[in-house]
Amino acid sequence: MSGPLQGRVALVAGATRGAGRGIAVELGAAGATVYVTGRSTREQRSEYDRPETIEDTADLVTEAGGAGIAVPTDHLDPAQVRALVDRVAHEQGRLDVLVNDIWGGEKLFEFDVPVWEHDLDNGLRLLRLAIDTHAITSHHALPLLLRHPGGLVVEMTDGTAEYNRGTYRNNLFYDLAKTSVLRMAFSLGHELGPRGATAVALTPGWLRSEMMLEHFGVREENWRDALDRVPHFAISETPRYVGRAVAALAADPGVDRFNGRSLSSGGLAREYGFTDLDGSSPDAWRYLVEVQDPGKPADTTGYR
Repeated sequence: MSGPLQGRVALVAGATRGAGRGIAVELGAAGATVYVTGRSTREQRSEYDRPETIEDTADLVTEAGGAGIAVPTDHLDPAQVRALVDRVAHEQGRLDVLVNDIWGGEKLFEFDVPVWEHDLDNGLRLLRLAIDTHAITSHHALPLLLRHPGGLVVEMTDGTAEYNRGTYRNNLFYDLAKTSVLRMAFSLGHELGPRGATAVALTPGWLRSEMMLEHFGVREENWRDALDRVPHFAISETPRYVGRAVAALAADPGVDRFNGRSLSSGGLAREYGFTDLDGSSPDAWRYLVEVQDPGKPADTTGYR
């Protein structure tokens, strides 16, 4: 292995698909050893019942130039998370990057449905998956991360703090979940900063995840075919784009200047100069504020 993260160890919690997979692969491309976790394996699928597995993600990490290690883990189970961290400690003796990307809520929330009409069990399950999992993982993993100075924690969410502060995000449960993760990064920044580590919240833009592409009936190769029906999808990005954002943060010796802050893939592309796989640099959150939300016609000129 070679690259700026050679010798570094990362744990991407929730790396089966989407942003988690993109992050794991880009950390591997930078030379890291990456533990990837989730509930979908080649032997058993989660309730998502989708084909992506953590073993597939680990293979992609290794193919990219790193070392991918798949560990099936339910991050709502403290015993499983403790065993995961004990394994990383035994095998590597260190943890340099923790990415809390556990989510699992796509099939649990309803768009624009008030709390009294939303399925309560689904809403509460969503909160547990989005919030409890992150807290459980941080509780068990951060002592290992703090063994060596310079550790990085990335709390993955949807929306920047600025955007979410003034924008209603789908429904109470979704809104609370994504805002809580932003606050987690802020709180962890206060707890980790004096101890030599950094915590940030990070959001991708409009993500061309496996599920999103399937929803629009396209593949990555022909994703622009969806623009006839959803013109603003033109600002979308691959999961590898936010992965490059995490890799850039992890390789930055001055990353502590971002401690406790809310960041986006597009904003960090301007900071570090990386691009998406097609060479563009989409800035989705600026686009949403300046083009999509005001109801202007789709036009990504100056935004990617």
